[in-house]
Amino acid sequence: MAQTATRYFGSIDFEPSDVVQFPHGLPAFEEELEFLLLRPSASAPVVFLQSLRHPSLCFLALPIEAIIPDYRLSITREDLETLALPGDRQPVPGSEVWCLAIIVVTENGQVNANLLAPIIVNPANRRALQAIRIDSCYSHQHKVAEGVCS
Repeated sequence: MAQTATRYFGSIDFEPSDVVQFPHGLPAFEEELEFLLLRPSASAPVVFLQSLRHPSLCFLALPIEAIIPDYRLSITREDLETLALPGDRQPVPGSEVWCLAIIVVTENGQVNANLLAPIIVNPANRRALQAIRIDSCYSHQHKVAEGVCS
């Protein structure tokens, strides 16, 4: 079992197979290649995307189906290849891939979700990326309904 220090959760144990690999990092965080998805039951449905490289880097996220149950993915063929997913169709969020929206809490307490560039994880191989949509069907500042995070 491996162990990592975190700013918000203290020292946590994890199995190497629990690590989510971002082959290209995240936009503006390209050097961040390994994360853990932490799902404390007290914070459900919030998911914490904890960097293994920097203890203080932790993103808040929500499963996209908790925000918009019928969310439609639009992942490029190149991104599908990176995730080792079939290139002939879009995967189904929640069953074939984990689809997470990074959330931000504004100064006035509003919770916004980035639906324009969700985090997509292939649970079969633990590879992930931020799939930036080329259309503008969704916003990067989607207001999250009250009750989703409580």
